[in-house]
Amino acid sequence: MIYDVAIVGTGPAGLSAALTLKLHNKEIIWFGSTLLSDKVGKSEKIANYPGVPMTSGADLNKAFSDQAKEMGLELTDKKVTNIADLGDHFMLLADNETFEARTVLLSTGIPQAKGMENEDRLLGMGVSYCATCDGFLYKDKTVAVYCTDERMDHDIKYLEEIASKLYVYTNFGYTSDADNVEMLTGPIKKLDGTMKCDSIELADGTKIDVDGVFILRPAIAPSTLFTGLELDGAHIKVDRNQETNYKGCYAAGDCTGRPYQIAKAVGEGNVAAHAILERLSEQAK
Repeated sequence: MIYDVAIVGTGPAGLSAALTLKLHNKEIIWFGSTLLSDKVGKSEKIANYPGVPMTSGADLNKAFSDQAKEMGLELTDKKVTNIADLGDHFMLLADNETFEARTVLLSTGIPQAKGMENEDRLLGMGVSYCATCDGFLYKDKTVAVYCTDERMDHDIKYLEEIASKLYVYTNFGYTSDADNVEMLTGPIKKLDGTMKCDSIELADGTKIDVDGVFILRPAIAPSTLFTGLELDGAHIKVDRNQETNYKGCYAAGDCTGRPYQIAKAVGEGNVAAHAILERLSEQAK
């Protein structure tokens, strides 16, 4: 099946676009957390969202969730790790499954963590963002995992089962009593290797030899997610229709730049949705 639209990200921009596209009866696949926006949910007070008196982020996020359910919007709780332009449509890889869509909207927010040294260079060369996709390549080998997303603890458990030795760093208190697991006391700072990642370096300077590294974060840098995507600094470059340098691929919300405000994200999501409707209409001619 080829969807009309694939939306990546469940923040206000993604929700805004999904609502508009749903009202126009488009076939949508919406990737992201069923909790919607972690950033919104953790906001103490929100005072500048039009039509909503002073409210907590948790309450606003619940209102967003309730509205999505009321509209019949379904979420696909999978992490998109790669997008490719196939000419007349796009292919998305998410948790070892492929999906196809005529248009794409990126509403991914901004990565909260700086990438490790050599991460981009060694991606696909012993460095992976998906344990269920690439884990089988490291059966009975020495592996390191860096995880800052508690929802992905099942990926760590999977790696425990297949690796001969697993070095683990998380920032959410993950523990294991498996004999092959060693918890790292500090984060991974650097990845090393020429043709393939063969070692890691911790923040304290400790070096450890490995066969592979899995980096599990809630968000992936746009340039890594979609090779060739044009950026403006750390943000995705878009035109006034929220379209990127790839025709048919749009971006909205924090990933397009400041101000990092809910109202701005919702507006951009709506603009992108209407641009997508026009694009789909042109394709149907």
